Amino acid sequence: MFVDSVELTITSGKGGAGCVSFWTEKFVVKGGPDGGDGGRGGSVFFKIDNNTDTLSALRGRRVIKAENGRPGEGRNCSGRKGKDTTIVVPPGTQVIDTQTGELLLDLLNEGDVIKFLEGGKGGLGNTHFKNSTNQRPTYAQPGLPGESRELRLEMKLIADVGLVGFPNVGKSTLISTLSNARPRVANYEFTTLIPNIGVVMVGEYDSFMMADIPGIIEGASDGRGLGLEFLKHIERTKTLLLLIDATNYREMEYQYKVLKQELKKYSEELSIRPHAVVITKIDAMSTEEVNQKCEQFLLDLKLKRNNGLAKFGDTKGYSNYAHQKEEWEDIVLEEPVFVLPISSVAQIQTEVLRYALADLAKAKTKQDNKEQ
Repeated sequence: MFVDSVELTITSGKGGAGCVSFWTEKFVVKGGPDGGDGGRGGSVFFKIDNNTDTLSALRGRRVIKAENGRPGEGRNCSGRKGKDTTIVVPPGTQVIDTQTGELLLDLLNEGDVIKFLEGGKGGLGNTHFKNSTNQRPTYAQPGLPGESRELRLEMKLIADVGLVGFPNVGKSTLISTLSNARPRVANYEFTTLIPNIGVVMVGEYDSFMMADIPGIIEGASDGRGLGLEFLKHIERTKTLLLLIDATNYREMEYQYKVLKQELKKYSEELSIRPHAVVITKIDAMSTEEVNQKCEQFLLDLKLKRNNGLAKFGDTKGYSNYAHQKEEWEDIVLEEPVFVLPISSVAQIQTEVLRYALADLAKAKTKQDNKEQ
């Protein structure tokens, strides 16, 4: 089951109490105090694991608590330390305080283990309070309580390319064609009910991550459909790929503008995220219809053709982009970096798209590194 948000109360362990004890032994008249210290309470850690892709393991767990420290014992024996608790989460998980809404942790890097709550300190035994004026102390320290926080864990997928489009425009088919993801594919709207993520191989040694979310409809940013619930999963994507269905009853220009509008309403940052456009399902039309629709789409958006319009079934490389920015470095744009007609089912120009997205993701990574 896909779970991307859970609410928990997390508590570290209480420290064990110090011991009040006196050394009593045959022929030893004044043994003195020998109470041991209490053990420290267990701490709470977060561990980021790439093999975990959902928060479903935490679903239904209201409270997660580390073990308390054991109390001290006589003969100066210290109590055992409480066992630590490690919460395993997927990369991209955010830890948010439910009371204040403050972002406490943003867990991104695979393998990181981060201490979140420190266990309570154990109390000192009565042996520590012996002095010249009080050689028989009858008190010891109690252990300090552990820390407790009410949290909301939210998982946001980390990917290089995020697929955005209306329902049933071919997002799941495209990600299954290009990557190792195997989402459910069917010919009706809202087939995709949960986000999918896949690895797209580019050659033998290079790859990038692609994420697919359920379809967005007009008003998604206000809560209509499934879009609002899952739009957060493309917040971390470096680039966006907008899918426009050439065979849909909605006009292509309308689809594009609504998607951009909903992204902007949800997040101003998403509205300026580098993006490209693919026109899908061109196998269902003739070459003339494809070229006519693509020409009209570019005209409606006031985009200039660069290197000629891609022809149906023609896969000669980057020169086939219907619209392509000449400077890959300048990719924070209001308009798409490129527009490309494709067919995922017939695999028309999908290989061109694979390498184009890889180049775009690399360009965005270089730009981010320069800004840092």
